[in-house]
Amino acid sequence: MRIGIFTDSYLPYTSGVVRSIQTFTEELTNLGHEVYIFAPSYRNCRKESRVFRFASIPSPTNRDFTVAVPFSLSFRPTVKQLKLDLIHVHSPFLLGRLGARCARRMDVPLVFTYHTLYEQYVHYVPFARSYTQELAQKVSRDFCNICDLVIVPTGVIGDYLHEIGVRAPVKKVSTGIKIEKYQKGDPMWLRHKYNVSPEEKVLLFVGRLGQEKNIGFLMDSYKLVNKEIKNSTLVLVGGGPEKDELITKASKLGIDRKVIFTDTLSPEEVVHCYSGSDLFVFSSLTETQGIVITEAKAAGLPVVAVSAYGIAEMIENGVDGFLTGQEPVHFAEKICYLLENAEAREEMSRAAKFNAEKLSSEKCTEELLDCYLSLVEKKIR
Repeated sequence: MRIGIFTDSYLPYTSGVVRSIQTFTEELTNLGHEVYIFAPSYRNCRKESRVFRFASIPSPTNRDFTVAVPFSLSFRPTVKQLKLDLIHVHSPFLLGRLGARCARRMDVPLVFTYHTLYEQYVHYVPFARSYTQELAQKVSRDFCNICDLVIVPTGVIGDYLHEIGVRAPVKKVSTGIKIEKYQKGDPMWLRHKYNVSPEEKVLLFVGRLGQEKNIGFLMDSYKLVNKEIKNSTLVLVGGGPEKDELITKASKLGIDRKVIFTDTLSPEEVVHCYSGSDLFVFSSLTETQGIVITEAKAAGLPVVAVSAYGIAEMIENGVDGFLTGQEPVHFAEKICYLLENAEAREEMSRAAKFNAEKLSSEKCTEELLDCYLSLVEKKIR
């Protein structure tokens, strides 16, 4: 099968969307399918086989993100030559809409993965900053309804789309991970790199340091934890626009010596961080899935997270982690319980590894491929 992927973000930019595209592309290619990616260009991005870049401009609200100009003289001849069987778009905006027009013109199935609760991210997207929540929902609903299939990473997001009026077929297909990769990290790397003593209990967060990740809440919670458990350290892995503000907040809370900001790390280094930590903590309120939750579980980390949207499906409450409300004291209580109870932490660690196996990249790709084949066969008929 020849598959065209249209996305408004791709490497070297890092996000859950990019990770999803990477993972499925690798697995589909391993199965013998041809995947062609249409994406924005970035400064110093390297040329890749089967990746077609559009000219782009830096986003004024997020300098790491670029906005594609969805026009190229070579685009139509290129797509025509590829003879795509199916088009899969990952945005309802610029290149996503270009992909949708292309699918209709070529009369091939159009698939859209709804990765993002767009009304929660309008502060990043310059062409959507003035959108109200209702208008953002309308954009999502209208785009979904021109697609042959909408993929959602969790069932709760499928329910949300139905609630806002999506009538197109919706199918749950989560993004999987390479399970074995997260079980081979160096447990001493993090402690050596950032001079963390063996006696310290490490709380780990992995993600973009943006306001949608609710990291201020995480810091408020950690201040309470640190009052009870002095030998604890909070490690924040990732970069983002809120970093300076968060550093200032840590200082005001009096926990700046107990919080480590690593900036962006390589994938291999992130794996080492999972292996060298005791607990994974996640405070985001906007996730449709939260791939890092599965990564942490694959590494054997119990998770404490705020129960919101897709995260609520990624954790089996009381089995491989805890889901909490949006009160720092409750979040801190669950962290303290696990740090002070080694037996409970070990039991949850075993359950986390077991449950992560359900989201292997191979299994998830099989589900996605079944969706593709069904649509292509239907179109042929």
